[in-house]
Amino acid sequence: MKDRTLGPIRFLLVGALCAIMASCAGPVGHGRVTGQAAPPAQPEQASAITAKPGWMFLRQAVAAANPLAAEVGLSVLRDGGSAVDAAVAVQMVLTLVEPQSSGIGGGAFLMHHDGQRVQAFDGRETAPSAANERLFLDDTGKPLSFPKAVVGGLSVGVPGTVAMLAMAHRQHGKLPWSRLLVPAIQLSEHGFPVSPRLHTLLAADTSLKADPVAAAYFYRTDGRPHPVGHMLKNPELAAVLRQIAVQGPAALSRGPVAQAMVDKVRQHPDNPGDMTLDDLELYQPREREPLCHVWRASQRDLRLCGFPPPSSGAISIGQILGLLARTPQGDSPLTNGLPGPGWLHRYTEASRLAFADRALYIADPDFVPAPAGRWTSLLAPAYLDQRARLITPTRMPQAPAGQPGGAVSSWAPMSDQPEYGTSHISIADAFGNTLAMTTTIESGFGSRLMVNTNAGRSGGFLLNNELTDFSFSPTDALGKPVANRVEPGKRPRSSMSPTLVFDDTSGELLMSAGSPGGAFIIHFTAKTLLGTLQWGLSPQAAIDLPNVATTGGPLLLEEKRFPTDTLQALQALGHTVNETALTSGLQALQRGTLNGRPVWLGGADPRREGIVAGD
Repeated sequence: MKDRTLGPIRFLLVGALCAIMASCAGPVGHGRVTGQAAPPAQPEQASAITAKPGWMFLRQAVAAANPLAAEVGLSVLRDGGSAVDAAVAVQMVLTLVEPQSSGIGGGAFLMHHDGQRVQAFDGRETAPSAANERLFLDDTGKPLSFPKAVVGGLSVGVPGTVAMLAMAHRQHGKLPWSRLLVPAIQLSEHGFPVSPRLHTLLAADTSLKADPVAAAYFYRTDGRPHPVGHMLKNPELAAVLRQIAVQGPAALSRGPVAQAMVDKVRQHPDNPGDMTLDDLELYQPREREPLCHVWRASQRDLRLCGFPPPSSGAISIGQILGLLARTPQGDSPLTNGLPGPGWLHRYTEASRLAFADRALYIADPDFVPAPAGRWTSLLAPAYLDQRARLITPTRMPQAPAGQPGGAVSSWAPMSDQPEYGTSHISIADAFGNTLAMTTTIESGFGSRLMVNTNAGRSGGFLLNNELTDFSFSPTDALGKPVANRVEPGKRPRSSMSPTLVFDDTSGELLMSAGSPGGAFIIHFTAKTLLGTLQWGLSPQAAIDLPNVATTGGPLLLEEKRFPTDTLQALQALGHTVNETALTSGLQALQRGTLNGRPVWLGGADPRREGIVAGD
């Protein structure tokens, strides 16, 4: 196996080095503020903007956030592997080459279609059994600052990515599990070139150096990160992956790696957590019922299938698209290739209504019942008709949560707080399987804790800070509980939005899409769905469109992408408008035709380093 794989790995390293060196366009600025409130911190700092060509393939394709990962996924498909096989290999490589965004120390959601059935695999992290709703409160009962909460063991959730992938592989894998880890093992042993994005994020991070293992691995002795193109080896990760190759997810739930994770969390000198070996042993991935609904776009009915709670992504995207479909369209959505102020106003108001519902209702369904007994109540046509009437020609002063199905909520809305990290993978194989997987360790570099089982080996893997996706405040000022408060064994609410789209009449799969970006994932994914399926753009052209976002407050526009008169028109409608870098990492595959033959059209975000590889 080793001799067979090493040659392709060397080839991939040369190609990846060329790809990342070509993307060194320099850092993107922070933008200017045109309203009164400062723009929120972005999930990951901007690095370079690199134009992507768009791709087209006849048989199979892999869209991933790093060229090495995408090419490894394609090599698995070429060896007869399935989409899930490729996703396993891609995730293991991303653990190595994109450690700031995802990895075996985090969690993931996977949507899968085998040509007949849609499935939703839940690998979201869970709160340790000793956690309680006061986890992120100080001694006076006040919420901790985000930096205080995130760095250290307190924020670490029980990881679920590997267990979830193993569950999906048992159902849909074609190649042996151990084969799928070989590329990441070899890359870890032989090294990979540090990319411009990884270098930029390492240089900007102020907390990672506090962890001795991470400092020794990511930084030189003078404290500066390794330069772009430096061949970074991770023998410790290779050793851990060898154990996972043999033992599967059990390698992370018992034995030396599990003990090292627990020790890292519990022995943090300033901010220890409570995770135990029992928490790791008892973790279970879930298969959930996909959340599917009909959206009418371009005179046809489409079926959007996304992840149900604990993700808020599918519901919020569905609400935004449904509300837009119910508002007068007025001006053309795109003028000179850009959304105009009228459309941006309506999109923002629809988003504010969706985020108000999100803040009140959505949390782990094992702990929080759906309003009116079903999550689709938030997408019911009559409910969206009612909510759409709140959208007027000017900004509404407050965007209230609704009462789907007449439900009266006993919850308090969750206050706005930072959400971070993540990576996205879209894959289509030659057997008719397609998937969308969004994977995360939450903040850039997670909790800044790097696990190492052998001090004599360099490197390791990073642990997540996923518990900071819970509400820091468990109640409002009157003592009313927040649905997304911390509870033992609970999964924090997510914005991850892996999405599969079908023709509702024929059942044909049309698209796989998703993005990183914290709460803004919802907007980035919605933009791509609108651009491709409503406005007729290619996946690449839709991804290239400027980003727009709000979580209910200021309207954020991607910096230097909109004319001044658009900003002024939005301000005249009552919006506080800020320009800032909106660093999406969209990946998408869409079914198209070429000379009557079906093809896969692929797109990757110019704001990050991803590509689409295929045949």
